[in-house]
Amino acid sequence: MLERGRVVRSLAGRDSGYLLAVIAADEKTALVCDGKERPLSRPKTKNIRHIESIDAVLPDAALRSNRALKKALACVKAEINCDD
Repeated sequence: MLERGRVVRSLAGRDSGYLLAVIAADEKTALVCDGKERPLSRPKTKNIRHIESIDAVLPDAALRSNRALKKALACVKAEINCDD
């Protein structure tokens, strides 16, 4: 089960490869945002089979505004790229 703030990578769709933050989730779907293409006011519904969980969870402060969300996801992306 995905929790609020979990960082995921999209595996299918136009946003394939993008890092997104989970806003809410149930057994089959998750509402995800990235703060730019998908702002907090307009989350995207993704099937959980089409996303891959990343070992990062954003704090609630990062989910309060689009600017904070974009900054937090950029930091996670930088950490992932450094590990490769």
